Amino acid sequence: MENDYKIETKCIQAGWQPKCGESRVLPIYQSTTFKYDDSDQMGKLFDLEAEGYFYTRLQNPTNDAVAAKITALEGGVAGMLTSSGQAANYYALFNICEAGDHIVCSNSVYGGTYNLFGTTMKKQGVECTFVDPDAPYEELCQAIRPNTKAVFAETIANPSIVVLDIEKFARLAHEHGVPLIVDNTFATPINCRPFEWGADIVTHSTTKYMDGHAMAVGGAIIDSGNFDWLAHADKFPGLTTPDESYHGITYAKKFGKAAYITKATAQLMRDLGSIPSPMNAFLLNVGLETLHLRVARHCENAQKVAEFLTGHEKVAWVNYAGLPDNRYHALAEKYMPNGTCGVMAFGIRGDRAQAIRFMDALKLAAIVTHVADARTCILHPASHTHRQMTEEQLHAAGISPDLMRLSVGIENVEDIIGDLDQALSVI
Repeated sequence: MENDYKIETKCIQAGWQPKCGESRVLPIYQSTTFKYDDSDQMGKLFDLEAEGYFYTRLQNPTNDAVAAKITALEGGVAGMLTSSGQAANYYALFNICEAGDHIVCSNSVYGGTYNLFGTTMKKQGVECTFVDPDAPYEELCQAIRPNTKAVFAETIANPSIVVLDIEKFARLAHEHGVPLIVDNTFATPINCRPFEWGADIVTHSTTKYMDGHAMAVGGAIIDSGNFDWLAHADKFPGLTTPDESYHGITYAKKFGKAAYITKATAQLMRDLGSIPSPMNAFLLNVGLETLHLRVARHCENAQKVAEFLTGHEKVAWVNYAGLPDNRYHALAEKYMPNGTCGVMAFGIRGDRAQAIRFMDALKLAAIVTHVADARTCILHPASHTHRQMTEEQLHAAGISPDLMRLSVGIENVEDIIGDLDQALSVI
């Protein structure tokens, strides 16, 4: 019945279904371990022969309830929480990659993700080719290699606000026998459901809009269940051949559509341990209950702010897909007809010193590394989040020296615009 609910209802009702006499509100299972009556019961859990909880590093009832809610919002079949969005993206790929493999990734992704794929995973033997997401399909195909295991991109890139042509990237992945993994952090499932356009796996930094209050770092991985691992068995031996660390279980055969998430939990979480605390999962759930309300307000405010900045004489350019003349407006209308997000990029007329002067003059908007929560905030990516990238990498990612990332909050929009206006007046 839960799957029949509209998405607004799922934000509130999905995940936790209390039985008679149980807590109406999702409980915080703040326990590292769980008791069983005999050794055989515990042994079956370790052999993946029974469902249940024995150690929070692998699974916890609070965490699983919240993962189930996000899975319902995305329309997937299985999901898991991680300790951060970075951990989610790492696990999503490392679950199907090993030394000697290769991935293809949009070059407009968040700087931390760029470093993760281009530097850290490279040290582990996984190569990454970064591509222009706006490149013609034939050009994108040239990046695929025989050892390519996945294609990765963001629905709305952070901070360049590139809107992904999901169907084009899904075709790229599927025609070469690999899954498309999409980071849906900025759009959220309220505004975009990538599975409906061909994506196979979705990741989130739940730290952003899903959390909403900037209290808890977290991530999530959701599997659509649509990618046929056995049809490409030679590419994905981790899922299609026996796992000797679990007495020869073959995940794709034993767990079907739940194979991918089961392996990520049983192997990666077991060995690497990037689990969120139950308290953080509880806080995330509090945010999810109002996600459908907040996202609409973020988009409404951001549209008005983008229009204000576009008309201001001291603003050189504004990149927001809600503007009719934006290069990504048509893609946004196709994939996100109800709005994109509250984040935009813009540049003021003048040099970097003028940009810093403007930012320092803001009173309501805070200069913080965070983005996409209830409060309006701003930063300069080239100096902050993307600081480790070279000038060439910044250019390839669409990050100009004057680019500022503005995350429009859910305050009164007149106050937000007033703050921007007074700060612009000092330059």
